[in-house]
Amino acid sequence: MPTTQVAIVGAGPAGLLLSHLLHQAGIRSVVLESRSRAYVEQRVRAGVLEDGTRQILVRAGVGERMERQGLVHEGVNFAFEGSLLHFDFPTLTGGHTIIVYGQQEVVKDLIRARLEAGGDVRFEAEVVRLEDLETRPRVFYRNPDGSEDCLEADFVAGCDGSHGICRSAIPDSTRRVHQRAYPFAWLGILAEAPPASHELIYVNHPRGFALFSMRSPRLSRNYVQVRADEPLEDWPDDRIWEELQRRLDRAARLTPGPVLEKSLAPLRSLVVEPMQHGRLFLAGDAAHVVPPTGAKGLNLAVCDVVVLGRALVDYYRHGEETGLRSYTERCLEHVWQAQHFSWWMTQLLHRLDDPFEEGMQRAQLRALRRSEAARRYLAENYTGVHTSLRYVDWLPLS
Repeated sequence: MPTTQVAIVGAGPAGLLLSHLLHQAGIRSVVLESRSRAYVEQRVRAGVLEDGTRQILVRAGVGERMERQGLVHEGVNFAFEGSLLHFDFPTLTGGHTIIVYGQQEVVKDLIRARLEAGGDVRFEAEVVRLEDLETRPRVFYRNPDGSEDCLEADFVAGCDGSHGICRSAIPDSTRRVHQRAYPFAWLGILAEAPPASHELIYVNHPRGFALFSMRSPRLSRNYVQVRADEPLEDWPDDRIWEELQRRLDRAARLTPGPVLEKSLAPLRSLVVEPMQHGRLFLAGDAAHVVPPTGAKGLNLAVCDVVVLGRALVDYYRHGEETGLRSYTERCLEHVWQAQHFSWWMTQLLHRLDDPFEEGMQRAQLRALRRSEAARRYLAENYTGVHTSLRYVDWLPLS
């Protein structure tokens, strides 16, 4: 039976970065991904990287293209009550920024790095069951031709997202799922059009939330708040552009362009406890989901795999199991921090249709305008001062 030290389920940013970090420390891994390479490299997801995430990727040796092509932003803007509020990140955080660089680009960089190093990344290898997780894990997966293979490993890293198999492998008797569903969704477009601004604009408007972002100087990534049960077919391109401009109001003028992609995303918060069982460890969306308002999903995944990578290096180098035993406890510190910030941003910016909640929302927004301390709280959380920046000095893991 084929064996490896760490079997990694999922070739998203979490699984690929973990495999890369382990390789740098001399630890063998195999990555099993149910989708094709083309699919995972084209999947449009998050695009805002915390300063700590950026530094971790650079230290890991996979940040060269990001540094050349990514868009460094020194702040974001909030549009509400007819005015624009700017958050100057370097001033508020002691020099930290963010960088806009699409998740699919991070994935491309990581795949290239793994394959150039001779890494074992198996696409179209769908994991169908996990066995013996408390002793000697076995990972069964289906090949494109329908045949089934088994991989034996010391440990399994479940990096297969919120709909993957690994989360459900933690027994019901020990798995606790904390979650909240929000009564609205984001209708998002990727468009061949110049961005509304050189920095992100978050809009709180009586008609609902909107976000104006970008992937490049020629590609806009924009969102509007809609009902959770909104049919996508009710939103032709012209209607989307009209609604975006209504909500943006006088903050900027949009230049509409061809819509390349359109999607609906319900918003929810979710945390799985514990993030481990036996020799299985969850990372990224397999363990937690955040509403996208705080731009934390990919950044949390990076935090998880740095913590897990360090624990595995300590185990293989020194026979030390403390990091493995405390993996859940350590990760939940940054997970709940990011969950709170993402929930807070969501409550702060969306139309809530409740007079009391709307009054609280106005009070918080006005406090941000008045108080530098309030703006500093947002800036520190947005740039990753309390999440990814805590782990930069952990690299190199070896």
